[in-house]
Amino acid sequence: MAIELAEVVLWGTTIAVVRWDEQAAVADFQYTPEFQQFGIEVAPVVMPVRAASYRFANLNKDTFKGLPGMLADVLPDKFGNALIDQWLIKQQRSPQDFNPVERLCYTANRAIGALEFLPTQRYFEDDTDAHIEIEKMVRLASLVLQKKQFEIESPDLNGEALEQILQIGTSAGGARAKAIINWNEKDNVILPGHVETKPGFDGWLIKFDGVSENKDKELADPMGFGRIEYAYYLLAKKAAIEMMESRLLEEGGRAHFMTKRFDRIGNEKLHMTSLCGLGHFDFNDPTSTSYEQALVLARQLRIPREHVAQLYRRMVFNVVFRNQDDHTKNIAFLMGRQGRWRLSPAFDVAYSYNPKGLWTSKHQMSVNGKREGFELDDLFAAGEHTGLSKQKIKQIVGEVLACIQLWPDCAEKAGVSHERMINIGQSFRTFDY
Repeated sequence: MAIELAEVVLWGTTIAVVRWDEQAAVADFQYTPEFQQFGIEVAPVVMPVRAASYRFANLNKDTFKGLPGMLADVLPDKFGNALIDQWLIKQQRSPQDFNPVERLCYTANRAIGALEFLPTQRYFEDDTDAHIEIEKMVRLASLVLQKKQFEIESPDLNGEALEQILQIGTSAGGARAKAIINWNEKDNVILPGHVETKPGFDGWLIKFDGVSENKDKELADPMGFGRIEYAYYLLAKKAAIEMMESRLLEEGGRAHFMTKRFDRIGNEKLHMTSLCGLGHFDFNDPTSTSYEQALVLARQLRIPREHVAQLYRRMVFNVVFRNQDDHTKNIAFLMGRQGRWRLSPAFDVAYSYNPKGLWTSKHQMSVNGKREGFELDDLFAAGEHTGLSKQKIKQIVGEVLACIQLWPDCAEKAGVSHERMINIGQSFRTFDY
């Protein structure tokens, strides 16, 4: 029988209940009386704490699945849902019968961020000591995305392997194949990352390189995409973009991009919500949201002034270096137990430009009303929403543009081919600055 009622838990306390209305295909969300006295806001913009319930029937069902944005953020995305759908087939269940609240309970305590859901649905036993074989995970991810059910049943890709990738791959978010892992760098041992980290291990997110059918909308990931993302990580650091430590894990001719988790301090969980979840800015509608709106929301959260400047710097970087998959799920905010918000470190910072594509031929968020054809004055105009001085705005733009000359060195260090480095570099917006 499908689950229709779940508790929303934060740091061991039930803060709300969510009930699925099957007939209306929408959820009702209500904060508990106890949490109403806490004095902190987990969704302050669209769902501030109150006694009455919330229902968001008019939100895009493809994006929010009938849930409030904060909860929709937690749901598995394209790759995670592909994994779950394969598991449901094995259980002789229809994916359509697995409602969004049930998917939250499936996620249980494995989600990115701090939200957890009860009743926990344990469909398999956690094996916290099972070593992860990256090569096997890549092959299984390829088969899942290609929907090759027969080959998934092969002896070396058994039910145990599918359970393992379900545990580590369904909560990572995003369209592309990735997983949450715990990595011991000294011994090069990889364990499942959905549980507490053991001494000597750190939590990482790994994006699988060389996975067939691994793409987001029209942008496929060719072999070597991990190297390009790592080159962009090096470049972003040069441009003073705050990012978590990132690496390349090389095996079998592949280079998997890895980045440390920022939603954990040791084993302490931080509450995390995207711009999409916080403001109900639909990441599937690129005409609906501007960077100016993101800057205004950031100031509404009363994040530190330097974080507003950092968000503006990321906008400039995305425009200059053609990260045009800059949708509202790729900006996130963090909150600790004290209820104070901050901008999360940057993530999904990569070359994303297809001049013939429906999506990434233009930016997913506008700047001064434009998604392409920018001029310097557009960047400066957006800066007026930061509360920063004109001098500071020009300084940030100049510092980012100065990093264009560093691209060849970053690409070489990451192992990007010379031809690919040239092709990418030719697309940068220089603004003749």
